Amino acid sequence: MTVVVGVDGAGRTRRLGEIAAAAGRPVASVIFTTVDDLDTLLARARPDGAMVVVDDAHRLPPEALRALAAAARAGVPMAIARRPTITGPELADLDEAVAATGTVEHLGPLDPDALSALVTAAIGRPATPEHVAAVHAASAGLAAVAETVAAAPDGTPPALVARLQRRLAASGRDTADLAGILALGLDLEDDVVCAAARLDPAQAATATRSLRDQGLLTPDGERMIPAVARAVLADRSPLERRRLHDTVAAALLATGADPVRAAEHLRAARARTPTAADVYRRAADRLRFAAPDRALSWYDEALNSGADPAVVAAGRGEAAVVLGLPVDLDAATASESDAARLAVVAGATAAYDGRAGRAAEVLLSTDPPGPVLAVPALMATGQPEPARSAATGQAPLPLRRLAEAALAIGDPTTALPLLIEAAEAYEQAPPAVTVPDLPHALGALVAVTAGDTATAEHLLERALHAGAGGPVAQDRHRTLLAWARLRAGRYDTALAEVDRLTGTPLPGRERLAFACLTAGIARRRGDIAQLRAAWALAEPVLARRAVDLFQLEMIEELVVAAARLRHHRRITPILDDLEAVVDRLGRPDAWAVSLGWIRLQIAVVGEDQAAAATAASHLGSLDPSGARQRAQCRAAIRWAAALTGDVRPDDVLADAADLVAVDLPWESSRLLGHAAIRTSDPSAARRLLERARELSRVEGSADESPQDTGRGGLSDREVEVARLVLAGRTHREIGSQLYLSPKTVEHHVARIRAKLGAANRAEMIAALRSRLPTES
Repeated sequence: MTVVVGVDGAGRTRRLGEIAAAAGRPVASVIFTTVDDLDTLLARARPDGAMVVVDDAHRLPPEALRALAAAARAGVPMAIARRPTITGPELADLDEAVAATGTVEHLGPLDPDALSALVTAAIGRPATPEHVAAVHAASAGLAAVAETVAAAPDGTPPALVARLQRRLAASGRDTADLAGILALGLDLEDDVVCAAARLDPAQAATATRSLRDQGLLTPDGERMIPAVARAVLADRSPLERRRLHDTVAAALLATGADPVRAAEHLRAARARTPTAADVYRRAADRLRFAAPDRALSWYDEALNSGADPAVVAAGRGEAAVVLGLPVDLDAATASESDAARLAVVAGATAAYDGRAGRAAEVLLSTDPPGPVLAVPALMATGQPEPARSAATGQAPLPLRRLAEAALAIGDPTTALPLLIEAAEAYEQAPPAVTVPDLPHALGALVAVTAGDTATAEHLLERALHAGAGGPVAQDRHRTLLAWARLRAGRYDTALAEVDRLTGTPLPGRERLAFACLTAGIARRRGDIAQLRAAWALAEPVLARRAVDLFQLEMIEELVVAAARLRHHRRITPILDDLEAVVDRLGRPDAWAVSLGWIRLQIAVVGEDQAAAATAASHLGSLDPSGARQRAQCRAAIRWAAALTGDVRPDDVLADAADLVAVDLPWESSRLLGHAAIRTSDPSAARRLLERARELSRVEGSADESPQDTGRGGLSDREVEVARLVLAGRTHREIGSQLYLSPKTVEHHVARIRAKLGAANRAEMIAALRSRLPTES
């Protein structure tokens, strides 16, 4: 007694033949049209001791199955074959009767050896392992399918198509519809499959079992056999295939499937239909801020599938601007809501380009949340009244918090905690809108102004870690982090960032920040060539006269560089614009001090005692509340006095210590250096220079460079002096840069000339140029 269980095409008939041949007795095959015929066959089989062989037992009528079960229980030898699904109690009874005294064999996919033998027989030559593997991938190891596709595993044999036509035509509409859905090869949830096939769960389960029993599904029943799927789709016209994709897309939308996952399914099936286009657009909209690069690819899929360009324009613009890519801002054909979104994109683009005034104008003219987004730009350009009015508009919580903080920027110590709160709100619920600048960036700029670079770094590192704002914001956050560390006297990040960004296309705002970084490093190195490069980069940006309050601190590096390069006529308009902004804000102390400090630094670079005295007098008349501003005001008075030779060492050291405490170590060392080279007291000069050198060592390695070879036996200090000599610096300028007295510089130069064997200065310069590559 044997029961052979297997799907169609698994070899049930062949296996029955093998069992019959091995039985060693007569065989009676059940082939009949009536129960009387079956009774006659059984009557003949009993006296002969014949084995009754029943193929496709699942196709027999109930009365025949009952007769066979009775015969099996009466001892008639029997082997039956059936599909895996037991379709009724009579088949179950027969199966139990045969299996009770026999065995049950389950036919599955062919093993590698059997499959190799089948393919070899089918193609008439030995099959290679690669060929066998391809056949297995196409057929899932099902014997009938493997035999059909053996000659061309990647093709669709007409014989397989014809076989499937017959089977699906006989299976009923439910099963045929489900076959079409499964043939797409999409990993769909059960509810989506049911919706697409228009079946309830019970009907879908029945149709799925039918497809499995017919040998159309893989052994796990999860998907259709690849070769079978190709054959099913090959029997459909292009129009019918497009309808299938539309049906699945509609089902995905109707069941609330995640649009990104739905889009992935449809792209895998190469769906190009209107409904698929809608799914692609929804996926793109979902990702436009979280993963803008992926969003752009989905917008492309939507357009390639026939989506209206006007429908995707706003979302595509939002994704592109987050990536820092050009955006088509033509809203002529956009809907009213999409036109408002494009206007916000235009405002953000203007902000990225460094045009805060234009950004404010555009954002104020559009629907919410545009006006609220305009508040930081309005304050940055000195428009407090419009800013206060705009801040009352509708917007998501993080944007309202940012607007509230921006209104308080007149006092950095008050604004900073509000900006931190806005940054936290943004991280918890990033708004689905293009933001001109994140609270992390504005918070960092305000923190530096407040003398709190630790908080600036913390905010920027959080933004970088979270990937807040997308790639365009990440460039800004990295640049500002380098800027904060430069101001605090830590050059590692600043130098690395300059190297990373060199040659990278940047929007105007970041081009200006990059130029400020470059100028700041050059100032600290005393590198005139790099100062010129920074100014050349910044000058076209500054020529647009688009500076704003948030750029004030960074602008210091550039205007001081311009003064060092004798470009005084370029400085005045920039400072006038910034003065006008500060005036319109009511001259808040923090920003008034920053402006006065810039004018002092310009005077110091030009050794203009009168201008330094004027700037110091102005700063001394202020009574700021911030610790950083108080330290700057006191130091300004001390610095102006030092330029005239009035040096009080203890007071200079105290004021320099205050500058260090508010994260201005570079300025502190410069004050000490200037005072040291102007005092007539050698002991005081040594004290001041020693402290200046300590600060220089603490600051980092802006002046450090790899050890040079072939430099004529010069020491590290002599190399530093030599490089500045090659740069055309005077002894006084070199001393100011390296915190040495002019007399000490003179001694270093004399030793350099002696080591190089130069008879005069010209020979020394020539020898230095051959040994020390010029820094560009």
